[in-house]
Amino acid sequence: MIHFPNKLWSNEEGQDVAEYAVMLAVILVIVVSTVKLIGSNAGNVFSQVGSTIQ
Repeated sequence: MIHFPNKLWSNEEGQDVAEYAVMLAVILVIVVSTVKLIGSNAGNVFSQVGSTIQ
């Protein structure tokens, strides 16, 4: 019974999952912010082109 808490404390399998989750979250934040930035700039460009054509 004494060895069970030590075994849980030294188990590092969950640590890998947490590291991958953090990396995935950072990548998602970067991708979402880039898409928002490009999307708003593209909308402005299309509006200007549409105004010039009319």
